Parts: sequence; C-alpha cells; structure tokens
Amino acid sequence: MFKTTQKLLAAAVLATVSTASLAADITLRATANSNENDEDYDGLVVFKNYVEAASNGAIEVELFIGTQLCSKGAECLQGVADGSIDIYISTSGGAAGIFPYVQVLDLPYLMADDRIAEHVLQGDFTRTVRDMALEDSEGAIRLMTIGNTGGWRNFANTKRRVQNPADMEGLKIRTVVADLPQELVKALGASPTPIPWPELFTSFQTGVVEGSKNGITDIMGMKFPDAGLQYVTLDGHAYMGALWWMNNERFSGMSDEQKRVVVDGFSALQQATFASPKRKSIQAYEDFVAGGGDLYVPTPDEKAAFKSAAEPVYAWFKENVDGGEKIFTALTDAVAAAEADVEAARMADMK
Repeated sequence: MFKTTQKLLAAAVLATVSTASLAADITLRATANSNENDEDYDGLVVFKNYVEAASNGAIEVELFIGTQLCSKGAECLQGVADGSIDIYISTSGGAAGIFPYVQVLDLPYLMADDRIAEHVLQGDFTRTVRDMALEDSEGAIRLMTIGNTGGWRNFANTKRRVQNPADMEGLKIRTVVADLPQELVKALGASPTPIPWPELFTSFQTGVVEGSKNGITDIMGMKFPDAGLQYVTLDGHAYMGALWWMNNERFSGMSDEQKRVVVDGFSALQQATFASPKRKSIQAYEDFVAGGGDLYVPTPDEKAAFKSAAEPVYAWFKENVDGGEKIFTALTDAVAAAEADVEAARMADMK
C-alpha cells in the first residue's frame, strides 16, 4: 500500500511539473474594436495560433474582440502606451489624432492595386512609420505591421452612376471627422458631411447624406443598399490599411527568440488580412448586384481623371500634416520601387 501511495504521489508531482512547464511565460492582451466576421479577427486568430504554437506555449495570446478593453482609437492607443493593452489594431483615421502622418494611407490613387500595396507594406515604408511613431510616443508605441481591413475604399451613392469627377458634383458624401477625407471630397466637387458610423444607415434613408467612401464588405455588412445606396464606382481610391500596434516595452523585454516568434506571427497575421477581404468581397459584390445595385468600373482614362482632380490633396497633406512631407516621400518612393519590382517579376513570369 505504501509503495502504491508513493507512486501516486510521484505521478501527481510529475503532472504538476508538466502542467507548470506548459504555463505561459508571457501573456499578450490583444484587442480589435470589431467582431468575429471581420478580417481583423481573422488576423488575430492566425497570430494567436502561430505565436502559441511556435513558442511551445511560452507565449499566450488573449483576444478581446469589441470594446471590452477600449472603444476609440485615442483611448486604445493610450492603453498600448501605458501597457494595459499589449496589441491593438487601428485604422489610419483611428490613429491620426496621435500620429497624423498615418493618414498618408488615405491619400487617393497612389497605390494601383493589391499587388503594389502589399509589396509596399511589407517593406521599408512600414519601418519608416514605425520609427516615426516610436519617436513621437517617446518609445512607448511600436508599429508591428500594416495589413488590410476591408479591401479598398470606393465611392458609393444613392443618386446616380459616377463615371468621372464631374458626376460627383454636389453629392453629399459622408466622411469621418478628419480634414484629409473632407479635402478629398471637396477636390472632387462633392460636399463632405461628417456623420458618425452608427448613424449612417438612417442618414442615407433621410437624405442627410447621399454617398460614402467605403469597402464593399462594409457596405453589405451594414445593409446600406436597404437604405438606398445603389451605385458603387470601383475607383479604388484608397487602400484600407490596418495598423497593428504593440506596447514597445513589452516587445523590447522579450528574448530574441521570443521577438522572432512575435515578428513572424505578425507576418502571418498580415498575410491573413491581405487575403481575407479578397475572399469576402466576392460574395459581397455578387449580393450587391443581385439586389439591383449598379457596379461601375472606371476606364483607365476615367481613373486618371479622378487622380488628376484629387492631386491638390497631396499638396494640402504635405503642407498641413506634421511629418507629411517625409511620409509622403517615403510612400511614393516605395510605390515607385514596388511598381518596378512587380513589373519585372510579371515580365519574367510571362516569358
């Protein structure tokens, strides 16, 4: 009996030791102010799975989806800065109050397509933004990567097909409360009308606004066609960048091995958010057209006309946004390099 008891005690000790060895050394609290149908969530699931597996459980990732930890960009970024939040994803608009130059991602018609945008965001441009944000946050907030959150912004409205800038004349277009998108709408001859996102459906119904600049998955997810939004022009004026931030002290305190796992995890996350909107938009476009929506693809000449009309916004950005000149140059240089690389690869693959 004594020997049996000894064996049972030994087994219990081994089990305790084994369980302890599986306990995480680091727990990262990650939040996204979205829902489980969003590409931000897709990215976080990939990140969590990769990091926990690659670290053999030494790093645990806790996901907080929605507004459990914070609800607005400035509040959430403050949480990252003070360490109550380890990882947070924002749009450029959500971070612009603290890092105004990230609005460079909202400048229209600078990146032609997914291939160019993805090439740019995987390179030194993102590192330039990281360095600027670290300096401006006094080393507190670190940009880890830039992915996608919803595809491309396109103009949509309740009134008519928009084929060229002249068709925008007089339309009341919903924007966020930020200068850059309002400058863009004015440059195209329309009237910018800041409206909170939760009020947009009713605003379409009542005619307070007649258009917006959104991705198709947001348009369909919010059921805007039911409120009268029936015209979408695929001008692709802005890539919907997702900026993934991390508490820099938390990252810097990791071992090199742990840092490698986290950096690779963010790379996997980035790839997931690149892919997710492409897949989800297929059904969204089909549903839009099936419901009677008018989907228009501008010709190259028409798209060039949109870009020409929007060019004053570039000068406005460089003159009025802190760090605007530096980040604009970094982005346009990165785009030029990406276009050359992609074309060279395309030609090689066509041989």
